[in-house]
Amino acid sequence: MAGKIVYSIFTKPWGALTLDELAGLIAEIGADGVEFPLRDGFQVEPGNAERDLPKLVRALGKRSLKVYSVASSPVERVFAACAESGVPLIRIMLGHDLAGDYLETEKDMRRQIERFLPLCERYGVKVGVQQHCGPGVNNSMELLHLLGGYDPKLVGGVWDAAHSGLAGEEPEQAIDIIWSHLALVNFKNATYIRANGPEAALARYDRHFTTGSQGLCSWERAVSHLKKRGYTGNICMPAEYTDIDNTVSYIKQDLKYLKRLVGDY
Repeated sequence: MAGKIVYSIFTKPWGALTLDELAGLIAEIGADGVEFPLRDGFQVEPGNAERDLPKLVRALGKRSLKVYSVASSPVERVFAACAESGVPLIRIMLGHDLAGDYLETEKDMRRQIERFLPLCERYGVKVGVQQHCGPGVNNSMELLHLLGGYDPKLVGGVWDAAHSGLAGEEPEQAIDIIWSHLALVNFKNATYIRANGPEAALARYDRHFTTGSQGLCSWERAVSHLKKRGYTGNICMPAEYTDIDNTVSYIKQDLKYLKRLVGDY
Protein backbone atom coordinates (compact mmCIF):
# COMPACT_ATOMS: atom_id res chain seq x y z
CA MET A 1 0.00 0.00 0.00
CA ALA A 2 2.83 2.42 0.83
CA GLY A 3 3.89 4.39 -2.22
CA LYS A 4 0.66 3.59 -4.09
CA ILE A 5 -1.63 5.98 -2.25
CA VAL A 6 -2.51 9.59 -3.05
CA TYR A 7 -4.07 11.91 -0.49
CA SER A 8 -6.76 14.41 -1.33
CA ILE A 9 -8.49 17.04 0.80
CA PHE A 10 -12.16 17.95 0.45
CA THR A 11 -12.09 21.72 0.04
CA LYS A 12 -15.60 22.51 1.30
CA PRO A 13 -14.31 24.57 4.29
CA TRP A 14 -12.52 27.04 2.00
CA GLY A 15 -15.14 28.17 -0.49
CA ALA A 16 -14.23 31.84 -0.02
CA LEU A 17 -10.63 31.47 -1.24
CA THR A 18 -9.51 32.23 -4.77
CA LEU A 19 -8.36 29.26 -6.83
CA ASP A 20 -4.71 30.26 -6.38
CA GLU A 21 -5.19 30.69 -2.62
CA LEU A 22 -6.87 27.29 -2.44
CA ALA A 23 -4.03 25.64 -4.32
CA GLY A 24 -1.51 27.26 -1.98
CA LEU A 25 -3.36 26.03 1.10
CA ILE A 26 -3.59 22.43 -0.13
CA ALA A 27 0.12 22.46 -0.98
CA GLU A 28 0.87 23.82 2.51
CA ILE A 29 -1.22 21.07 4.12
CA GLY A 30 0.83 18.49 2.24
CA ALA A 31 -1.80 16.65 0.18
CA ASP A 32 -1.53 15.49 -3.43
CA GLY A 33 -4.74 17.15 -4.55
CA VAL A 34 -8.38 17.73 -3.78
CA GLU A 35 -11.93 16.57 -3.83
CA PHE A 36 -13.80 19.67 -4.92
CA PRO A 37 -17.40 20.62 -3.96
CA LEU A 38 -18.74 21.28 -7.44
CA ARG A 39 -21.86 22.93 -6.04
CA ASP A 40 -23.56 26.29 -6.10
CA GLY A 41 -21.75 28.85 -3.95
CA PHE A 42 -18.23 27.49 -4.50
CA GLN A 43 -15.40 28.60 -6.77
CA VAL A 44 -16.72 26.39 -9.59
CA GLU A 45 -20.48 25.83 -9.88
CA PRO A 46 -22.34 23.16 -11.88
CA GLY A 47 -23.78 25.75 -14.25
CA ASN A 48 -20.32 26.88 -15.37
CA ALA A 49 -18.39 23.67 -14.74
CA GLU A 50 -17.29 23.11 -18.33
CA ARG A 51 -15.80 26.61 -18.41
CA ASP A 52 -14.36 26.88 -14.90
CA LEU A 53 -13.34 23.38 -13.83
CA PRO A 54 -10.31 23.55 -16.17
CA LYS A 55 -9.33 26.78 -14.38
CA LEU A 56 -9.28 24.88 -11.07
CA VAL A 57 -7.23 22.09 -12.66
CA ARG A 58 -4.71 24.61 -14.00
CA ALA A 59 -4.44 26.47 -10.68
CA LEU A 60 -3.74 23.23 -8.84
CA GLY A 61 -1.44 21.97 -11.57
CA LYS A 62 0.91 24.91 -11.03
CA ARG A 63 1.66 23.30 -7.65
CA SER A 64 1.69 19.72 -8.99
CA LEU A 65 -1.73 19.03 -7.45
CA LYS A 66 -4.72 17.29 -9.03
CA VAL A 67 -8.51 17.11 -8.76
CA TYR A 68 -9.15 13.47 -7.86
CA SER A 69 -12.92 13.73 -7.40
CA VAL A 70 -15.79 16.17 -7.14
CA ALA A 71 -18.80 16.15 -4.82
CA SER A 72 -21.66 17.09 -7.08
CA SER A 73 -24.86 16.02 -8.82
CA PRO A 74 -24.61 13.26 -11.46
CA VAL A 75 -25.95 15.39 -14.32
CA GLU A 76 -24.59 15.50 -17.84
CA ARG A 77 -22.89 18.91 -17.62
CA VAL A 78 -20.92 17.68 -14.58
CA PHE A 79 -19.95 14.45 -16.35
CA ALA A 80 -18.85 16.42 -19.41
CA ALA A 81 -16.77 18.84 -17.34
CA CYS A 82 -15.13 16.01 -15.42
CA ALA A 83 -14.30 14.12 -18.60
CA GLU A 84 -12.82 17.24 -20.21
CA SER A 85 -10.73 18.02 -17.11
CA GLY A 86 -9.60 14.46 -16.34
CA VAL A 87 -11.55 14.09 -13.08
CA PRO A 88 -12.36 10.37 -12.64
CA LEU A 89 -15.02 10.33 -9.91
CA ILE A 90 -18.22 12.13 -8.88
CA ARG A 91 -19.17 11.50 -5.23
CA ILE A 92 -22.83 11.58 -4.25
CA MET A 93 -25.04 10.65 -1.30
CA LEU A 94 -28.59 9.33 -1.45
CA GLY A 95 -31.07 10.19 1.29
CA HIS A 96 -34.27 8.76 2.74
CA ASP A 97 -37.33 10.33 4.35
CA LEU A 98 -38.05 8.42 7.57
CA ALA A 99 -41.77 8.96 7.02
CA GLY A 100 -41.53 6.59 4.05
CA ASP A 101 -40.51 2.96 3.59
CA TYR A 102 -36.76 2.49 3.19
CA LEU A 103 -36.94 -0.40 0.73
CA GLU A 104 -39.26 1.65 -1.49
CA THR A 105 -36.77 4.51 -1.28
CA GLU A 106 -34.03 2.09 -2.29
CA LYS A 107 -35.99 1.25 -5.45
CA ASP A 108 -36.03 4.96 -6.26
CA MET A 109 -32.29 5.16 -5.56
CA ARG A 110 -31.76 2.40 -8.12
CA ARG A 111 -33.84 4.29 -10.64
CA GLN A 112 -31.61 7.31 -10.06
CA ILE A 113 -28.50 5.18 -10.57
CA GLU A 114 -29.88 3.64 -13.75
CA ARG A 115 -30.51 7.11 -15.17
CA PHE A 116 -26.88 8.16 -14.82
CA LEU A 117 -25.20 4.86 -15.72
CA PRO A 118 -25.27 5.70 -19.47
CA LEU A 119 -23.45 8.95 -18.63
CA CYS A 120 -20.77 6.99 -16.75
CA GLU A 121 -20.22 4.88 -19.86
CA ARG A 122 -20.37 7.80 -22.29
CA TYR A 123 -17.92 10.02 -20.44
CA GLY A 124 -15.72 7.45 -18.70
CA VAL A 125 -16.38 8.97 -15.27
CA LYS A 126 -17.35 6.82 -12.26
CA VAL A 127 -19.93 7.73 -9.62
CA GLY A 128 -19.17 6.92 -5.98
CA VAL A 129 -22.09 6.62 -3.54
CA GLN A 130 -21.09 7.38 0.05
CA GLN A 131 -22.65 5.74 3.09
CA HIS A 132 -23.76 8.28 5.70
CA CYS A 133 -24.97 7.41 9.19
CA GLY A 134 -28.61 8.46 9.52
CA PRO A 135 -31.54 8.52 7.09
CA GLY A 136 -30.26 7.15 3.80
CA VAL A 137 -27.59 4.59 2.97
CA ASN A 138 -26.51 4.16 6.56
CA ASN A 139 -23.79 1.49 6.54
CA SER A 140 -21.66 -0.77 4.36
CA MET A 141 -24.20 -3.57 4.07
CA GLU A 142 -26.91 -1.15 2.92
CA LEU A 143 -24.42 0.29 0.44
CA LEU A 144 -23.62 -3.16 -0.96
CA HIS A 145 -27.33 -4.05 -1.07
CA LEU A 146 -27.88 -0.96 -3.20
CA LEU A 147 -24.86 -1.27 -5.49
CA GLY A 148 -24.16 -5.00 -5.68
CA GLY A 149 -25.94 -5.52 -8.99
CA TYR A 150 -24.08 -2.78 -10.85
CA ASP A 151 -20.75 -2.78 -12.67
CA PRO A 152 -18.15 -1.47 -10.17
CA LYS A 153 -16.29 0.10 -13.07
CA LEU A 154 -19.20 2.51 -13.43
CA VAL A 155 -20.60 2.99 -9.93
CA GLY A 156 -18.96 2.16 -6.63
CA GLY A 157 -19.13 2.77 -2.91
CA VAL A 158 -17.35 5.42 -0.87
CA TRP A 159 -16.54 4.10 2.60
CA ASP A 160 -16.42 6.87 5.20
CA ALA A 161 -14.58 6.06 8.44
CA ALA A 162 -16.48 8.57 10.59
CA HIS A 163 -19.94 7.49 9.50
CA SER A 164 -18.96 3.84 9.70
CA GLY A 165 -17.91 4.41 13.31
CA LEU A 166 -21.09 6.34 14.11
CA ALA A 167 -23.09 3.42 12.70
CA GLY A 168 -21.29 1.03 15.05
CA GLU A 169 -19.42 -0.89 12.38
CA GLU A 170 -16.15 -2.74 12.84
CA PRO A 171 -13.81 -1.26 10.21
CA GLU A 172 -12.46 -4.61 8.99
CA GLN A 173 -15.95 -6.01 8.52
CA ALA A 174 -17.28 -2.84 6.90
CA ILE A 175 -14.41 -2.73 4.39
CA ASP A 176 -14.84 -6.42 3.56
CA ILE A 177 -18.55 -5.94 2.91
CA ILE A 178 -18.13 -3.15 0.35
CA TRP A 179 -14.77 -4.29 -1.03
CA SER A 180 -16.09 -5.57 -4.38
CA HIS A 181 -17.44 -2.09 -5.17
CA LEU A 182 -15.04 0.11 -3.18
CA ALA A 183 -14.27 3.25 -5.20
CA LEU A 184 -12.86 5.61 -2.57
CA VAL A 185 -12.19 5.80 1.16
CA ASN A 186 -12.84 8.87 3.31
CA PHE A 187 -10.83 9.35 6.48
CA LYS A 188 -12.43 11.59 9.06
CA ASN A 189 -13.62 10.68 12.56
CA ALA A 190 -16.46 11.38 14.95
CA THR A 191 -18.01 10.42 18.24
CA TYR A 192 -21.25 11.00 20.15
CA ILE A 193 -21.39 13.46 23.03
CA ARG A 194 -24.18 13.95 25.55
CA ALA A 195 -26.09 17.13 24.63
CA ASN A 196 -28.14 17.42 27.82
CA GLY A 197 -27.67 16.57 31.48
CA PRO A 198 -28.44 13.30 33.28
CA GLU A 199 -31.48 14.92 34.88
CA ALA A 200 -33.21 15.25 31.50
CA ALA A 201 -36.26 13.05 30.91
CA LEU A 202 -34.82 11.82 27.61
CA ALA A 203 -31.12 11.68 26.79
CA ARG A 204 -30.01 13.50 23.64
CA TYR A 205 -26.70 13.01 21.86
CA ASP A 206 -24.94 15.09 19.22
CA ARG A 207 -22.30 14.02 16.73
CA HIS A 208 -18.90 15.57 17.32
CA PHE A 209 -16.44 15.46 14.43
CA THR A 210 -12.95 15.23 15.81
CA THR A 211 -9.37 14.34 14.94
CA GLY A 212 -8.35 10.97 13.56
CA SER A 213 -7.21 9.32 16.77
CA GLN A 214 -10.16 10.47 18.89
CA GLY A 215 -13.26 9.09 17.17
CA LEU A 216 -15.28 5.87 17.15
CA CYS A 217 -13.53 4.40 14.10
CA SER A 218 -9.99 3.13 14.61
CA TRP A 219 -7.97 4.58 11.77
CA GLU A 220 -5.14 2.25 12.73
CA ARG A 221 -7.33 -0.82 12.23
CA ALA A 222 -8.93 0.57 9.08
CA VAL A 223 -5.59 1.36 7.43
CA SER A 224 -4.15 -1.99 8.49
CA HIS A 225 -7.05 -3.81 6.85
CA LEU A 226 -6.90 -1.73 3.69
CA LYS A 227 -3.19 -2.58 3.47
CA LYS A 228 -3.98 -6.26 4.00
CA ARG A 229 -6.52 -6.17 1.17
CA GLY A 230 -4.13 -4.27 -1.11
CA TYR A 231 -6.04 -1.01 -1.45
CA THR A 232 -4.41 1.45 -3.83
CA GLY A 233 -5.50 4.80 -5.14
CA ASN A 234 -7.04 7.78 -3.43
CA ILE A 235 -7.62 8.43 0.26
CA CYS A 236 -9.80 11.50 0.71
CA MET A 237 -9.79 13.53 3.92
CA PRO A 238 -13.05 15.52 4.25
CA ALA A 239 -11.59 18.09 6.70
CA GLU A 240 -14.78 18.04 8.77
CA TYR A 241 -14.41 19.12 12.39
CA THR A 242 -17.00 20.42 14.83
CA ASP A 243 -14.35 22.89 16.02
CA ILE A 244 -14.25 24.58 12.63
CA ASP A 245 -11.94 27.40 13.73
CA ASN A 246 -9.03 24.95 13.97
CA THR A 247 -9.72 23.04 10.75
CA VAL A 248 -6.36 23.80 9.12
CA SER A 249 -4.26 22.75 12.11
CA TYR A 250 -6.37 19.60 12.62
CA ILE A 251 -6.18 18.51 8.98
CA LYS A 252 -2.40 18.98 8.95
CA GLN A 253 -2.15 16.87 12.10
CA ASP A 254 -4.48 14.21 10.71
CA LEU A 255 -2.72 13.97 7.37
CA LYS A 256 0.61 13.35 9.11
CA TYR A 257 -1.05 10.74 11.35
CA LEU A 258 -2.64 8.99 8.38
CA LYS A 259 0.59 8.97 6.40
CA ARG A 260 2.39 7.40 9.37
CA LEU A 261 -0.24 4.65 9.50
CA VAL A 262 0.06 4.00 5.78
CA GLY A 263 3.85 4.12 5.91
CA ASP A 264 4.35 7.20 3.78
CA TYR A 265 5.69 9.52 6.50
